[in-house]
Amino acid sequence: MRKIVIAGNWKMYKTQSEAKTFFSEFPAHLKTTASQAAIADQQILICVPYTNLAILQTILPAIGQANLSIGAQNVHWAENGAFTGEISAPMLLEMGIKYVIIGHSERRQFFGETDETVNKRLKAAQAHGITPILCVGESKQQRDANETESWIFSQLAADLIDVDQNNMIVAYEPIWAIGTGDTCASSEANRVIGLIRGKLTNPNVTIQYGGSVKADNIDEIMAQPEIDGVLVGGASLDPAGFARIVNYR
Repeated sequence: MRKIVIAGNWKMYKTQSEAKTFFSEFPAHLKTTASQAAIADQQILICVPYTNLAILQTILPAIGQANLSIGAQNVHWAENGAFTGEISAPMLLEMGIKYVIIGHSERRQFFGETDETVNKRLKAAQAHGITPILCVGESKQQRDANETESWIFSQLAADLIDVDQNNMIVAYEPIWAIGTGDTCASSEANRVIGLIRGKLTNPNVTIQYGGSVKADNIDEIMAQPEIDGVLVGGASLDPAGFARIVNYR
């Protein structure tokens, strides 16, 4: 059975004090404990800057939301070494982190991430029991050139070499819709995600949509049969707004 995963990606936002303020407000906007039984199949995940990981892990138990987890935004493929500025899977695991975003379009665009390094990061995360969220998606130029399918299929073929598809999440993020306010039509997102699913060996992999997801379009997005959740950027920074996304049903 495919699990619903609603994930926030804070990117490079929120200091520790700002993160604590968010979590002091966020739980009050979530559905009540009685309602949580109805969403036992839903995982709520917020991927934060490295500086917030440890402090938020200490806050989580007091919140009492069993399906709420903190995730990281990247992980290196080596367990240790001369890799200034990088963080390893054992370092994340020591803090109890079980989810990590890998291959986000901003990492590929601004920091030289390639399909080869994405593949290495995926395998490193899985080797330590951390569930990776693999991001794939096309640019505006590729979409206009009718290369959406061929580009995404090439990403999947390279990224998933020797990767365990029983422990992963995929996020389809059309690059042209990230942070632009230009959301991919829900029916089109559903179509592409269906094509992605057809390229996977495990049909039960959770596949999210990411790209200008907001409180006012979450219901339409999540009504699509192939979409198993969302990866939310800017809208995850506001506790009430993100809670509305989490509470979509």
